[in-house]
Amino acid sequence: MWDFTEMTLLLSFLVAVAVAQGPIWNSSLFKKWSQTERSRQLAYNTSTEPQQTTGMTEWTSWFNIDHPGGNGDYERLEAIRFYYRERVCVRPVTMEARTTDWVAAAETGEVTHSSLEKGFWCINKEQPYGRICSNYHVRFQCPPVQAYWTDWAAWGTCSATACNDVGIQVRKRKCMSIQPLPLLLVPPCQGHHTERRECATPPCEAKWTHWSPWGACSVTCGKGRRIRRRTCVRTSVTVQCVGRAAEIQKCGKNPCPSNCKRECPKGRPSEDCSRCVCEGHVLQGEVLSMSGVPVAGARIALASQPKIIHARTDSKGLFRLPGVCSSSPTQLYIHKEKFAPITASTSSNSTGSSWVRAVLKSAEKPYVVKHPEDKVRYEGQRVMLCCKATGSPMPDKYYWYHNGTLLDRNVFKYEEDLVLRGLKPEQTGHYYCKASSQTGSSKSSQAFLTVIAKGTPACNPTPENHLIRLPMDCVQPGTDSNLYNAGRCPHNKCAGSLDFDLRCRDGGGYCCGVQKMESRVIDCGSYSLPIKAVTECGCQKCVVPKVLVRGRVVTADNDEPLRFGHMYIGKERVGTTGYKGGFTLNITPDTERLVVNFVDPTQKFIDTPKVFIFDRRGGTVYHDVKVMRKQEPIDINAGETNTIDLGEIKGEDPIGQIVIPPNSFHKNNGEVYKGTVKASVTFIDPRNITTAAAAPGDLSFVDDEGDMLPLRTYGMFSVDFRDEANQEVLGAGPVQVLLDTQHVKMQAHIPKMKLWSLNPDTGIWEEESDFHYTQATSGGNGRSKREERTFLIGNMEIRERRLFNLDVPENRRCYVKVRAYMNDKFLNTEQLEGVVISLINLEPKPGFSSNPRAWGRFDSVITGPNGACLPAFCDARVPDAYTAYVTGIMGGEELEAAPSTPKMNPNIIGVTQPYLDKIDYQRSDHDDPALKKTAFRINLAKPNPNNVEETNGPIYPYQSLIDCENAGVDANHFRFFRVEKDKYEYNVVPFQENDLTSWTGDYQSWWPNPQEFRACYIKVKIQGQKEVMIRSQNHGGTHPETAGQLYGIRDIRSTRDMHVANTSAACLEFKCSGMLFDQAAVDRSLISVLPQGNCRRVDINSLLKEYLTKHPPTSPNNESHAFNMLGPVDPLGHNYGIYTVTDQNPRVAKEIAIGRCFDGTSDGFSREMKSDTGVALTFSCPERTVTRESLFQRLQTNPSQTLSQMARDMREVQGLQVRGRSSRVVTYPSGSTSRRSSSSPRRRSTMRAQDRQ
Repeated sequence: MWDFTEMTLLLSFLVAVAVAQGPIWNSSLFKKWSQTERSRQLAYNTSTEPQQTTGMTEWTSWFNIDHPGGNGDYERLEAIRFYYRERVCVRPVTMEARTTDWVAAAETGEVTHSSLEKGFWCINKEQPYGRICSNYHVRFQCPPVQAYWTDWAAWGTCSATACNDVGIQVRKRKCMSIQPLPLLLVPPCQGHHTERRECATPPCEAKWTHWSPWGACSVTCGKGRRIRRRTCVRTSVTVQCVGRAAEIQKCGKNPCPSNCKRECPKGRPSEDCSRCVCEGHVLQGEVLSMSGVPVAGARIALASQPKIIHARTDSKGLFRLPGVCSSSPTQLYIHKEKFAPITASTSSNSTGSSWVRAVLKSAEKPYVVKHPEDKVRYEGQRVMLCCKATGSPMPDKYYWYHNGTLLDRNVFKYEEDLVLRGLKPEQTGHYYCKASSQTGSSKSSQAFLTVIAKGTPACNPTPENHLIRLPMDCVQPGTDSNLYNAGRCPHNKCAGSLDFDLRCRDGGGYCCGVQKMESRVIDCGSYSLPIKAVTECGCQKCVVPKVLVRGRVVTADNDEPLRFGHMYIGKERVGTTGYKGGFTLNITPDTERLVVNFVDPTQKFIDTPKVFIFDRRGGTVYHDVKVMRKQEPIDINAGETNTIDLGEIKGEDPIGQIVIPPNSFHKNNGEVYKGTVKASVTFIDPRNITTAAAAPGDLSFVDDEGDMLPLRTYGMFSVDFRDEANQEVLGAGPVQVLLDTQHVKMQAHIPKMKLWSLNPDTGIWEEESDFHYTQATSGGNGRSKREERTFLIGNMEIRERRLFNLDVPENRRCYVKVRAYMNDKFLNTEQLEGVVISLINLEPKPGFSSNPRAWGRFDSVITGPNGACLPAFCDARVPDAYTAYVTGIMGGEELEAAPSTPKMNPNIIGVTQPYLDKIDYQRSDHDDPALKKTAFRINLAKPNPNNVEETNGPIYPYQSLIDCENAGVDANHFRFFRVEKDKYEYNVVPFQENDLTSWTGDYQSWWPNPQEFRACYIKVKIQGQKEVMIRSQNHGGTHPETAGQLYGIRDIRSTRDMHVANTSAACLEFKCSGMLFDQAAVDRSLISVLPQGNCRRVDINSLLKEYLTKHPPTSPNNESHAFNMLGPVDPLGHNYGIYTVTDQNPRVAKEIAIGRCFDGTSDGFSREMKSDTGVALTFSCPERTVTRESLFQRLQTNPSQTLSQMARDMREVQGLQVRGRSSRVVTYPSGSTSRRSSSSPRRRSTMRAQDRQ
């Protein structure tokens, strides 16, 4: 017989189940009853916690952990428990499944399965009529609870006993049963009977005791000292008291009898016996800057006591030091902030006077000029890593680090150079040095040391996979692929046989290269293609290619070239720009950071230092350098306060002002200038994006730890003050620079704003001064009245002609992944290396993302085999807080970015949705199709680590550089591609023109010399309505090692001449004749020019024909559809239709030759084809005329007659198979008559074929 309690629990359970499945779930009557019943049950069991239910069962929440994609929808109980832990009881009694549209599983008509042990599942392939499963969610009903928890006991003591430590506290509760339970049966309460939490002990403290009384004086006469002490009472050895344990106080008033033993030739010893003092003698001195400006406030001390200041210079840089004897030279120590301290020696005469004239040099942080280099050694060998820095003053300390850990100077005994002996494999890793002086520190680049264990080969003999693209008409049978694995060796350094191993730079280093090659034949179906594949790699002498930087210097406003401008690297002049602004620099192998300062001798343009990137693997990187034109000078009065605005954009206020107090100008000799000043202030305004490329340097500075960090500029300005009469350069100082805070849209930047100047030798910005707030009345160009505005004000002296910068350090940084491709197919195997990707950071004005208010760092990176990662500013909270403008250039050619119109296609851009919308990718022609397509703009939205769709690129957090560099090709990235006509190149000996270290010395190498590349082109004219593919087959001609063997194939499609109708032309590359790689004998290459189409040769350049005749042997030209010749050895010109260019970089040589070929001249350059000049061969390629209507045309003009004829033809064919011969009726085209004909089957089939054409 059940008692009342059990009956109540059972009824509650039944009612809950019925209500959960019935239609009265939301009825107010049921809700009221349920609340009453629940209140009664809770009142019955008063010891139960509010969240614990007793005696009544409830449904769980709905669970949906799978979707019907793939094989079906699986709501497994095991998986639900994994994700939702204790929200499902151990043994549910009932389960309910419904679709997300609230349809019960039994009513869907689908085949489903369920089990209280396994859960619920629906399989797609079991559904009728090819349907797929619906999306289901499930819930479970648990049995009623017959037990309850007692209240929690108090928390126990903390397990930690030491101060400032973390431990654990525990509290417990008991599970009580409503009914008596059998012995050893535990009540089934849900939850844990024990809880734990972290606890902490009080922080460790260290306190001083009270001071002891002062002790006795250390002397009985003269100046002494006395000491008092105190004791530090602390609860742990890990903390220390702040302050000193002892205090020293001067004591003693009674002078002692003199016991100084210093002997002075003249005068007497000083009171402290540190020097000789001559009464009546005076030392007079003058302290100037490098530009001749007096230095005020410089501190003067004796070199023997540099901390004791004896005098300071006045406003004119002068000082007097009485009592200094003139009988012998005196060493003075002179120092001031922002100047390098110096030690100067005095001069004297017999009159008792002495003098000194000191010149202070501006202080400069250390700058590393020699960086450690990557090296490879065997275990047990030794190695030297070198580091050298310059600065003002020179660095006096060097520190070496291994994998970020400081090496003990006492153990490794290093100074500038680090020598490691008895190397072990665990010493493999990154090494760098840090140079320090009084002005700061600077870190070198990292060098990687590889220590190869004993018995390990220096190079992996197995070559890497390297797929090369075969000609389009070469498809390998069985694979249907036009890719072939030719293998390659990684150009890594290896441990070779060095004549001496303790050099800063290993002379003639060793690298992994091709040890063996194998000649193979590729079956292309209709023909065979030879190839040489790498079969073994080995350690050998490195191929050392030439590294070049080329470019052109023009103005930012109208592309006027900087003619005959001077180029400086450091203090050394290294070259001059050409008449068109072009320049070429040969980079030494030990160059780590290339800073070139362009100086205009005519002073029309401002001096512009640029930081150039270059490709260490060899070749040329092209830079399009922009410089700013100097502002026209204005006349200002040197005796008055002058204000010059910074930034002149119509309708907007200036960004800032320069305020020059009266009488601030001075000549080089320090004399104050009081006449009229010709003042030219050129401001690079970040609100004008067109001047971004003219910004000097790369907006980097070096912090106190020696790390190079980025800046964000709100404007740069260059000043040029000159004497009106003789144009002598004037200095100025101190002057004030004001920055209007209304232009700083990111308020966090205001307190960090600084004034910087650019060091033209290092390309690094150096701090001039901080800013502080001030209020000023001003009325700008865009304001109708004068008003109070807030300015940031900074002070500086114009000591040298430098560029100045309104900058703020920026620490919100990311990396952007970019790849470049050969074409718009974006194939992974056709990525371009050596492309210069540049990124300009912009800060948008709120609401107007196209109006930048400040630039960030300008960065350029060269793409490698896995693309490039560019540093940029980013923000996690506001996606469009930072934007960037990205371009790609290869050899002076601008690459196109992936399009963003007419529709945003994630598959083309390379970034998946919805991250693509957040980034707001737009190509430069997004809003205006007339603009160039060579750049794109993005929001730099920092990826959310909790959103899996944003963790796969193309923007990576700053600490994830390795993830960015190693990202797979399927990861998100931005894309550039090269725009070109159909073009193909095949070399029998594979070679990557963007990596000159991949060159292999072989008789069949297309380029015989890795130091010098000669490109040859022949201009072929095509007469015809369509453009035609033209191929050159290049074989060995006269050399015994290569005669008849293929060098390579070149395909190119002709380019339409826009000024001549039905005419196109092609610049076709061919293998130049000349010495092969062994430099032993000349090979005149056998060249075959083959237009691919219905073409016939109609003309040969007469001069070329005459040259080939006079320089035997000659190649027969019996076929009218082709042209054969033995390549000329001489560099013929445009008069022959042959274009030859030699350069240290193959791509540059080819680009120049193609430009001349397009132009039809030997010294010009054009991207527009000119088919009437400089042509070697002419082919006529007419279209085949159609004399009869096609079947499709006849069906449209006369469908009934055509269908009848087709039916008769079919019947006749069937009859011919039975009777062999018969007469038939032949239908002729419109205008002809029908006639009876009897002919052979061959004749009739021929006529039918003609009829169908």
